[in-house]
Amino acid sequence: MDLGAVGLWTFQLDLQPAAVARDLAAEIDDQGWGALWLPEAIGREPLSHAAVLLGATERIVVATGVANVWSRSASAAAAGQRLLADASGGRFLLGLGVSHAPMVEGFLGQTYERPLAKMRSYLDELDRAFSTSPPPAQEPPRVLAALGPRMLRLAAERAWGALTYLVPVEHTPMAREALGAGPMLCVEQAVVLSSDEDEARDTARRYMQIYLGLPNYRNNLLRLGFDEDALANGGSDALVDALVVWGDVDAVVERVAAQQAAGADHVCLQVLEPDATAVPRTPWRDLADALIGS
Repeated sequence: MDLGAVGLWTFQLDLQPAAVARDLAAEIDDQGWGALWLPEAIGREPLSHAAVLLGATERIVVATGVANVWSRSASAAAAGQRLLADASGGRFLLGLGVSHAPMVEGFLGQTYERPLAKMRSYLDELDRAFSTSPPPAQEPPRVLAALGPRMLRLAAERAWGALTYLVPVEHTPMAREALGAGPMLCVEQAVVLSSDEDEARDTARRYMQIYLGLPNYRNNLLRLGFDEDALANGGSDALVDALVVWGDVDAVVERVAAQQAAGADHVCLQVLEPDATAVPRTPWRDLADALIGS
């Protein structure tokens, strides 16, 4: 599977009617992005969403970024992965993650405990899953959402690689070291295409707000040397600038290059708009022209 150097991570397609989401996916495919990453939160079920978008595209990899292991059994995930890989000619990438306690307990009504053990046992069940359906031509890959060293090492041992999210460039060499030289390292990078400092940072803080309230992300940023003051009140300017690249297209190109130099194999850009519900069609196209040359 070839993800290319850059892809898009977006929840915007979750907010559109299915027909519009299909058209947007086809447009993204035509722009030349290597992968289209879909979340799982309170929007669409990601494997069925991936099926819809795979049917609307011809070349791009559609990836779950990420499917919550508390939301479906491993056997159901394995069956879905096999079908999507087979039907798409190997263009489906299963990304798995342990999510966060507020989501698992508040929305799913389950007990969030021992997330590393949960992931390990889920992978065991995934590997044991039995199916009478025809297998895809090649064994489909998977990646794990990972921030800390233990989950990154598990990704190296049991998956094709890892997806990191809400991380500064300084996290990427640490992730690469934990993974080792072989596994894929996919890095989400948030982007605001605006050179208005106040507007850009305000947009970035609205995006960061929910994540700075989640222990997994807070703990990772504290491990990286940011203190509680930096995480307070929507994040300090230094934290905002570390997590979200803002400015013109050249600034984004520079940040992507920095992530790649630090060890990322694939950088998936999440383009943020002042209106969080807006579809960033023009920024997607402008970034594709700069980064892919399409």
